[in-house]
Amino acid sequence: MEVLVHWFSNNLAQFISPEGAVFIISMIPILELRGGLLAASLLKISAAKAIPLCVIGNIIPIPFILLFIRKIFKVMKKTKLFHGLIVRLENRAMRKSDQVKKYEFWGLMLFVGIPLPGTGAWTGALVASLLEVDIKKSSLAILSGIVLATIIMYIVSYGVVGNLVH
Repeated sequence: MEVLVHWFSNNLAQFISPEGAVFIISMIPILELRGGLLAASLLKISAAKAIPLCVIGNIIPIPFILLFIRKIFKVMKKTKLFHGLIVRLENRAMRKSDQVKKYEFWGLMLFVGIPLPGTGAWTGALVASLLEVDIKKSSLAILSGIVLATIIMYIVSYGVVGNLVH
């Protein structure tokens, strides 16, 4: 992830402000808020500026995923070009769904909030949508997970990494 963050930070920063780059990084699957805060720390953006940018950037795609991804996947699976990709994405998301199935709200919140590979708001929203978790419950759990991820990644990005880089 660090390599991706460096690449996006260096390449986006040429065209837009460092803050804009952090915002966009926070919207990208896999990188999300975790990558955004790490990039902000590396770009020496204050946590007070970075946290709102990252949280908002990470939240923006979530309602669209929760509301529309099943319909989009259904249409895309009918095409030869995307069928295999969509099946793989669904299978990957469902392999990670055990804790969400078992604990619903708390499982989804922890799934989104604890920064492990393959977790985060994008995958959490995909899993919640595929499992047909109530949209209000899943939205609140994902938002709570984003808050948890923000706290964890603030400590990592501005504490641990910040002290190593500065």
